[in-house]
Amino acid sequence: MIPALLAVLAGLVLLLWSADKFVDSAASVATHYGMPPLLIGMVILGFGTSAPEMLVSAIAAVQGNPGLALGNAYGSNITNIALVLGLTALISPIAVQSNILRKELPLLTAITALAILQLLDGQLSRMDAVLLLAVFVILMSWTIRQGMREPADTLGKELELEMPDRVMPLRRAWFWLSLGLLVLIASSRLLVWGAIDMAQSFGVSDLIIGLTVVAVGTSLPELVSSIMAARKGEHDMALGNVIGSNLFNTLAVVGIAGSIQPFAVESSILTRDAMVMAGLTVSLFVIGFAFRRGPRRINRIEGAALLACFCSYSAYLIHTYLTPANLGG
Repeated sequence: MIPALLAVLAGLVLLLWSADKFVDSAASVATHYGMPPLLIGMVILGFGTSAPEMLVSAIAAVQGNPGLALGNAYGSNITNIALVLGLTALISPIAVQSNILRKELPLLTAITALAILQLLDGQLSRMDAVLLLAVFVILMSWTIRQGMREPADTLGKELELEMPDRVMPLRRAWFWLSLGLLVLIASSRLLVWGAIDMAQSFGVSDLIIGLTVVAVGTSLPELVSSIMAARKGEHDMALGNVIGSNLFNTLAVVGIAGSIQPFAVESSILTRDAMVMAGLTVSLFVIGFAFRRGPRRINRIEGAALLACFCSYSAYLIHTYLTPANLGG
């Protein structure tokens, strides 16, 4: 039990460190080769903050632990909306100004519905996974095209201001890119091993560990970057981090895991976790898209409500699966 806990903690620390190095160095390399800031922000930074979820879920699928793969993806989506946006809005209300983000909010809602529909038959087939990946490619192409057509958009301006802080010399960028990728892979394997061992020690499914410890841990990059962006007044980046990460998790992370190893889906995912994820996504759509007059924003009251949802959901999981009766005590 102790080695597994240490493996999870060490894996998370190394995962977050390597993801940060990987993102900064990849952005620097792209800048040196002339990629526009908006494109770097939407593609490289978007991929980078979701790299922990992607690698953890892919390795879990390879090792035959689909519950951990799906729990990590859906748990991260729940964490991103309820914890990341909730806590960020409490610190600084989030204004929704970017036209790009307002177009992506209904898309995220529709894609969440598609993901849930795929699970109704109790399994995620390879065909389901390929469809998710195809939608992801189409969506990324559309988003990039829309972003490049709207250079004056507030998100583009925020990204242009952010990029100079990330640039480093080219040789150093290539070094950190290579090292960051290697540590990402190694730390993901360490985290998956520790998480599976912890699940076995507690007598719970790897799904529960994926929904709690692993999901919160792999969402820390979004939490840190969103809080920092909100404190700088870069509200669209704070919201964009979450929307982009959830789109990536729902389509690419689950799609990659399902392509590697199709798997049966526990009924609790549909009746509990997918419903919580869907409810939070719809609430984000209602809050951010705004069916009301005045500026669109996520205020402190709404942030507190999101945070309360996260605490209630986590408490339910812990109470249900980690009580003495379930642990054999």
